[in-house]
This record gives sequence, structure tokens and C-alpha cells, in this order.
Amino acid sequence: MARSNCENCAMRAKYDRAPKSLMGRFWKWHTRFCPGWKSYLVSQPPERREELFRRYGARKL
Repeated sequence: MARSNCENCAMRAKYDRAPKSLMGRFWKWHTRFCPGWKSYLVSQPPERREELFRRYGARKL
């Protein structure tokens, strides 16, 4: 299985800098169905996963 690049994603970095920008909102929207983002979340330890859920408002898997 290929390793996810979500940790270094340019769109995610744009969201971190400006969540209300067009690219930031696009990244947030696409995380709802992105299989890479979902597999990235699942691959994280529980503490890190909870941190990501809080930071990005992700729905629980």
C-alpha cells in the first residue's frame, strides 16, 4: 500500500495558513471523501488521530 503524503500536502498547508481561502475550503471539502486522507487518519496513533479530529473538525471514522 502506498504511503499517504497528507503530512506534507500543499493544500493542507494552505488550509493551515488561511482556512477561509478558496484552496483552504477546497481542501476541507475534499477530505470528506478522500481515501488518502481517511487512510492517513487510520494510520495515526489514537492520540494523534484525536488531535487531527480536533484541529480539522474531521468526522470520526
